[in-house]
Amino acid sequence: MSSALAGLRPAEHENPAQWVRRVFRNFRRSRPFYGGLLAMMAGVPVMYFPYAKLSLSGMTVTMATTAGAGSLIIGVLLIVLGLTAWFQPAVRVFSGVATTLLTLVSIPVSNLAGFGMALLPGLIGGGLMVAWAPLPEPKAAETGTAQSVATEPATVATAAAAVATEPATAPLPVVPGQGEPAHPATDPAAGGTVPQQQSGDQKEAR
Repeated sequence: MSSALAGLRPAEHENPAQWVRRVFRNFRRSRPFYGGLLAMMAGVPVMYFPYAKLSLSGMTVTMATTAGAGSLIIGVLLIVLGLTAWFQPAVRVFSGVATTLLTLVSIPVSNLAGFGMALLPGLIGGGLMVAWAPLPEPKAAETGTAQSVATEPATVATAAAAVATEPATAPLPVVPGQGEPAHPATDPAAGGTVPQQQSGDQKEAR
């Protein structure tokens, strides 16, 4: 199964009812679902009544008119426009405008828009298809800020780990070399004081 259909596969913890509900919810939210549904509902009475035959007390009543072919075409087009809004949301504006116009045309052509049963569903469905818009995608700035906030704890943790693993460096004792004074204070070249014993020897030499 391709990656495009990965979202349609049920998860391990889902039963079939939960999977069907999740798929239907995603389908409904990603297209003008109710607008297309109302458009298809409006097409049924428009194309049904001109060809319907009712029986009242043994008497057959036919409501066929000379515009029966036009009513059939309008009803079929309303159903097709509803399905188009479902499966091609990119042309939802065209489908909504065409649904509204066909509903208004069906008033004089098809028995007052199926005796008024298709008038409100058609107009409301066309308006819903035109007004529907997909959810806005997250902005690039917000995405970058979220990524920086997500990576900041990892950077702090890495720095803390580096500090924790760094060995503690203690100052090494200075070992005087051969011919060097044991302390800088006793070095005359470094401006130190001369020991008292050396000063006494100099006095005896004089």
